[in-house]
Amino acid sequence: MFSSLRSRLWLSYALLVVTALSVVAIILFVYLIRNPFLYRQTLERLQAVQAVVMERDGQPISFVAERASKTFNVRILLFSADRQILLDTYAKREPALSFPKEKLLPRSVPIIRDDKKAAWLYLIEQLADNSYIMVAAPRPRISLTNVFTDDFLPLIIQSGVFALLLSLVVAFFFARWIADPLQKVVTTAHQMPSAEITPVEPQGPHEVQELTRAFNDMIQRTQASQKSQRDFVANVSHELKTPLTSVQGFAQAILDGTANTDESQKQAAQVIYDESARMHRMVLDLLDLARLDAGTADITMSPVNMSALLNAIAEKFTPQLQRAGVNIKVDASGQLPAISADGDRLAQVFTNLVDNALKFTPRDGLITLHASAATNEILISVLDTGAGIPAESLPHIFDRFYQADPARKGGEKHGAGLGLAIAHEIVQAHGGRISVRSRLGEGTSFDVFLPLKK
Repeated sequence: MFSSLRSRLWLSYALLVVTALSVVAIILFVYLIRNPFLYRQTLERLQAVQAVVMERDGQPISFVAERASKTFNVRILLFSADRQILLDTYAKREPALSFPKEKLLPRSVPIIRDDKKAAWLYLIEQLADNSYIMVAAPRPRISLTNVFTDDFLPLIIQSGVFALLLSLVVAFFFARWIADPLQKVVTTAHQMPSAEITPVEPQGPHEVQELTRAFNDMIQRTQASQKSQRDFVANVSHELKTPLTSVQGFAQAILDGTANTDESQKQAAQVIYDESARMHRMVLDLLDLARLDAGTADITMSPVNMSALLNAIAEKFTPQLQRAGVNIKVDASGQLPAISADGDRLAQVFTNLVDNALKFTPRDGLITLHASAATNEILISVLDTGAGIPAESLPHIFDRFYQADPARKGGEKHGAGLGLAIAHEIVQAHGGRISVRSRLGEGTSFDVFLPLKK
């Protein structure tokens, strides 16, 4: 019956309300026992008699007291300034009453006991001549049944039941206010991992809204991850399709005799070898990315001299640069501090960046490797004087398989678009960051920031 969160919340609120009302009822009942209606009624009568006696209109107070005592059937006493009894209208028929003593903890109902320990309700007032007048009446006898039926029960029926019903209704709406947004989150979670899920509108208390927003963020990340996986599979399939088609086609040409000359067979074998090598490189890149994603890539940290590393990269590319008619310059001070990094992995990063710059730098262009040190990090920039990257492509330049403006490549196939993605992951694995700046017609700069660990 109380399996849902809403019903359990309502039950919790209901129990709290019932507990609170029960405590109030107990306190009220105790108060009524100590100060019942008959006590209050008697004290009101004594107060009225006292007022009559005080307004004696010039008559002797003893005369007025005797008359009021007989008329209203109350006991009236007069005390001198030194608290000695001057008059007691019940002196002949009741035990003596002394002047009331002051109590450390005054009671809500003034009670005094006579010489035989009988209890009296009383009111006492000091007169102008410093004497005192006390009006008293025997304490009424009461029973718990009378208190319950005459005082307690009417109050509980009139106010307690109404308060209980009102509280339960309010508790129901509070439970819905908290539980309904959570139920929407649960319902949406059961629909995962559907791509059609829409974010849940934040409602309810602040904490529930925060939970809903976090859940919506998780949905977006999950959907983005799913889309990335779908795109990844599609891109891998697309990238493998072309070389596999070439391999299959030229292998078929050799098998069916279409390539029947030494030259055509050699050409077919060369194409098969080149396309196989291309697929092999792509598989290795994908394995690299998978290891970097999982944090299992083999990264061995040791001191690395960045000036020497950049000069080695430039020297490695010298033959290709000469064939392309592109110049390269290393602008790195010999005073650069050594950093703790994996030299082979950083070489892979800058090899990819220089290779990327070489593809898009025209003849007589310049590629610059610049390095400088700041307080907490070292900056290595790979700049080229190529055509630049369109602004709309910059946010995606490190995405896997993304190739900005393929038309600039002149129709030639240059890799599968994994080099920059791998560079990005390696830099992040070193605790650094990589960014790109570019202006069309002027060139591009890839900036790598690596921390200086002292």
